[in-house]
Amino acid sequence: MSKRNFFYIFIGAIIVVILGFIAGNKFFKTSTALSRFEFQKGMTYAAWTKHGYGNVSSIKSMGELVSLGVKWTALVTTWYQDKADSTEIHPLNEKTPSDKDLIFSIQKLHESGIKVMLKPHLDIIVASDGKWRADIEFAGLDDWKKWFESYGEFILHYARLAQEEKVELFCIGTELSSTTLNQPDLWRDLINKVRRVYKGRLTYAANWYEEFEGIRFWNDLDYAGIDAYFPLSTSPAPTKSELKDAWKSWLENIRYWQELIKKPVIFTEVGYKSSQGAAGEPWQHDPAGSVDLQLQADCYEALLETFWDEPWFYGVYWWYWGDNPNMGGETHRGFIPQNKPAEEVVGKWYNKSVPQKN
Repeated sequence: MSKRNFFYIFIGAIIVVILGFIAGNKFFKTSTALSRFEFQKGMTYAAWTKHGYGNVSSIKSMGELVSLGVKWTALVTTWYQDKADSTEIHPLNEKTPSDKDLIFSIQKLHESGIKVMLKPHLDIIVASDGKWRADIEFAGLDDWKKWFESYGEFILHYARLAQEEKVELFCIGTELSSTTLNQPDLWRDLINKVRRVYKGRLTYAANWYEEFEGIRFWNDLDYAGIDAYFPLSTSPAPTKSELKDAWKSWLENIRYWQELIKKPVIFTEVGYKSSQGAAGEPWQHDPAGSVDLQLQADCYEALLETFWDEPWFYGVYWWYWGDNPNMGGETHRGFIPQNKPAEEVVGKWYNKSVPQKN
């Protein structure tokens, strides 16, 4: 072979490799090329005391997640602002988990083979006017910038912690609807700052009502997250079949939206109380009806049967697993699935093989 022919063959091979790389990258960005992402058999693990993550009962409760088949855990840590129009965000000494205990839990979960999504929450202390985190809003740009500066300090603190502890997924915010819909550019600035200190995957936990479809910075994140408290039925005790029928219209909406954003979707939070009427307004914290353990289990099953095999769906984090193994039980009407039929539903599905994704 002449040197000239060898040269042309060599150059041709390089061109083929480059074109293949470009084509691969274009394909990678489509809604069907999501194989780099991991399906998340998730559970939220929450505590609202300084040492809630570091005590003996918490360690035992975390250990039960392994046999349940949980592969990912969302760890919640909460800071606070006084009112919806306050610009300063801060921890509360006895309600915000200590960094020491949070790190301890991350390490314990990692030792158990469970991956972690660190999920900082922001709550309002004075909510007598009915406002909550989704209503945080300001009249002038100066106050918006003050709030984002304070919020940025809060989020970057945990982003650095997440990087140091090799946390696999970091959630930059939860249900802050008015801020995300009104100030997308300030959110993009924050995302860029987080990227500088944290090298793992990023998501945001959007409220099911209007927010998830209105966010304009999904392209800057890795997963699109929904806190999926979609209303399903006004009946106090709907059947599983009725619950699945109710999911159909919401499923179509989510499919359409996912085609637009071309991101893998996770349900960063969803849960149902074990009480009658739980499917009507799932987001309501206080149970209104009598105990209904089967309804909670049916709500879990209906969601999993609806979404498990969707090619763009990459998992769910149930709200929530308590920090004491004795929580829940047959007389409990709240969200916790522990010691209830809903726990068995989770175990059945999470011990299946991971669904094949595109």
